[in-house]
Amino acid sequence: MDSPLAYDEGLMGRALTLASRAVETGDVPVGAVVVDADGTVIGEGWNARERDGDPTAHAEVIALRAAAAARGEEWRLDGCTLVVTLEPCTMCAGALVLARVSRLVFGAYDEKAGAVGSLWDVVRDRRLNHRPEVRGGVRAEEAAAQLLAFFADHR
Repeated sequence: MDSPLAYDEGLMGRALTLASRAVETGDVPVGAVVVDADGTVIGEGWNARERDGDPTAHAEVIALRAAAAARGEEWRLDGCTLVVTLEPCTMCAGALVLARVSRLVFGAYDEKAGAVGSLWDVVRDRRLNHRPEVRGGVRAEEAAAQLLAFFADHR
């Protein structure tokens, strides 16, 4: 059996692959995967703000919506893990708290807009009724390299 870190790194590989799809439509390369307690992928997404003309079309939101749809009437994602290539923003951090995601795994830290420790820490706010377990920095160099390459091409 893989170690927990190796398992998370494998899921991050899938998220990194999804992130590359965002670039095809001119979006920032962020990818996300939701797995249930058994390790089955029940949702995935990549940034689609430019493609969809939707400011809420972040990879995390798309993946959470897909996961909730896969669960049918049960929108709560208890026991699920969200794996995303970039530290979630305030909107996405709030969404994963409201969805009751049990674990969050992210790649690169976002010093400008990160809401899981960098700029804010929404997911660990004691005033909220749910706080997921967090593992940050998983394959961070690869995730950061995708982002840096994207922005280098768009400047």
